[in-house]
Amino acid sequence: MKLKLTIITILCCIIQVQAQEFSSQVERFINVDDAEFAITNVTVIDGTGNTAKINQTIVVSEGNIIALGNKSEVNLPPNAKIIDGTSKTIVPGLVMLHEHMFYTMPFENWFSVGQMTFTFPRLYLAGGVTSMRTGGSIQPQTDLNVQKWINEGKMTGPKMHVTGPFIEREGPKVPELGFIGNTDEVAKIVNYWADKGVTSFKVYNNITKEDLKICVEEAHKRGLKVTGHLCSLTYEEASNIGIDNLEHGFMAASDFAENKEENICDPFTARQGLTNEPEDGDKINRLIDLLIKNKTAITTTPNVFEPYTDREIAPGGGLEALAPQIQERLKASYERSQGKDAGTLARFNKNLTWIKRFYDKGGILVAGTDPTGAGRTVAGYSNQRTVEILVEAGFTVEEAIKVCTLNGAKFLEQDKLIGTLEVGKKADILLINGNLKTNIKNIRNMEIVFKDGIGFDSQKLFESVKGQVGLN
Repeated sequence: MKLKLTIITILCCIIQVQAQEFSSQVERFINVDDAEFAITNVTVIDGTGNTAKINQTIVVSEGNIIALGNKSEVNLPPNAKIIDGTSKTIVPGLVMLHEHMFYTMPFENWFSVGQMTFTFPRLYLAGGVTSMRTGGSIQPQTDLNVQKWINEGKMTGPKMHVTGPFIEREGPKVPELGFIGNTDEVAKIVNYWADKGVTSFKVYNNITKEDLKICVEEAHKRGLKVTGHLCSLTYEEASNIGIDNLEHGFMAASDFAENKEENICDPFTARQGLTNEPEDGDKINRLIDLLIKNKTAITTTPNVFEPYTDREIAPGGGLEALAPQIQERLKASYERSQGKDAGTLARFNKNLTWIKRFYDKGGILVAGTDPTGAGRTVAGYSNQRTVEILVEAGFTVEEAIKVCTLNGAKFLEQDKLIGTLEVGKKADILLINGNLKTNIKNIRNMEIVFKDGIGFDSQKLFESVKGQVGLN
């Protein structure tokens, strides 16, 4: 009898160790923490790109999906919590690949950014992001600490994949960036931060071909990936060197610039080249084919390029999250810009046409937001808006969800665990009030964000940081 009690005690201790524990600061946002629950009579968009299914039931046990199918065919566990999904939709948690833990903080004529250590993780999760990659860090050690504390249940946020500091040579002054003086520094940066725990690296506007070559070689030795926001190098050059990922759709491509100098960034001629390249031009079509052949992924970040005229001040509805002084600055710049951004609109629409063509031809397309630029892109809100923009650009709802879920999971090599709603996968699930097929903007009616089967109150997370972005 004594032996039996000892075994039971040991088993109880093991279960307690395995169970996720949360601090009181995190617990206040949790509204579902049952070991078993089911969402019944719900519409399912599963992330595979397949057609949405109605009248479905999904069952979760210990953080994993254990059943999914027609409600008449799924047996409910006797003690499971039941959530009525009538008139609601579930999709996989978003897996977004160009996120930052910082936000635009300009001063006079200086472009600057500030770390949003506390507000942004909450906002990402509130907006349905259950997994994210930082698309470059200004405080990589801070990002690694936040990643650790989220995993430990001490902070609220998504599962994070941290990118190292920007690898860049000195160009236009952004004070938060470090600059390399020569190619020898690249390998040191890659190996130092890889040892610290980052899982990818980002090269920036003014690097050389040799910088990228060394970065790719050193990262690939360690099974890590390299992405880039380019200008001094063309997409073609970077793809042929072996870069894994290119950021911002085709908006950062200098391939169409006339008389481009090797290893030199001229953003004005690059932008003019984008303007001049025909929508169905030979150069863009050859470039798309090359990227697909080389298996170079493209991250689309349409939200950060969204025009001003006849749009929301902060697309996705994020204005209320910003500190009052930042709201006033954005309102003023928004008013000044009305009717003056026809060129921006033309490039914006052309880029969307090109990324759709890239996707349709078999390219690896993933998505992100990049909460920088003019400051109109706000974490969480902008992730939802990104899905809306893809649908507006001609992607089906199912395709848009796939780009923002399964495709991201595949790139992160996490697709056996996340990215789709399938039996055996982690219960990263978004419960949305409404039908996305009839109105994609219903994605803003997010009710519960399940991460590993723990349900977080989306609206409570949004409310908790109103008026604080730009402060912390």
